[in-house]
Order: sequence, then C-alpha cells, then structure tokens
Amino acid sequence: MTQHALYCQLEAKPGMEQEVATFLAGARRLVEDEPETTAWFAIRMGPRNFAIFDVFNNERGREAHMNGGAAKQLMAKAPQLFVKQPELQRLDVIADKLPH
Repeated sequence: MTQHALYCQLEAKPGMEQEVATFLAGARRLVEDEPETTAWFAIRMGPRNFAIFDVFNNERGREAHMNGGAAKQLMAKAPQLFVKQPELQRLDVIADKLPH
C-alpha cells in the first residue's frame, strides 16, 4: 500500500512560466528510472503556480527519490526558475486508489 508522499509547491519567476512547465515535463523521464516511485505528478495550478506530488510504498523509496536525479535537477535549477527555493513536504498517505 502507498504510505508515503512528497509535495512541493513551486512559484515560477515572472517570465519563466513556460520554462518551468518544460522542465517539469522533462523531469518525468528521470522519475521513470525510479522503481520505488509509485506515482508522480507535476501539476499547474495557475499562471505561475506549479507543484509536484509523488507517492511511495515505503520510506526507502521516498528517500531514494529525494536523492535521485529529478530532485537534484530541481534544486540546481531553482535559482533560475523559482521565486524561492523549493521545500519538500513529507506527507503520510491515509488512503489511495491506484491502478492495479
């Protein structure tokens, strides 16, 4: 069962909205190489507001993701793309519905 999650809200710098969208779309290929990432979503909530939400079956998977290529690229690109440095929030999943 999915038990652990991460959430990261992001605000694009003015004029960097398309670059953020492109960056997040491209990050998918890195996450595909993470077998313990159960589900991963990059979402847009408004013109400059984005977020990443991902879930894991165990803490080991969450830690691997936090130390993986997508997270490293996110932090490296943060000064260029975002108003402030991304903060990863650790969440506990209390219920889920995922494809079998």
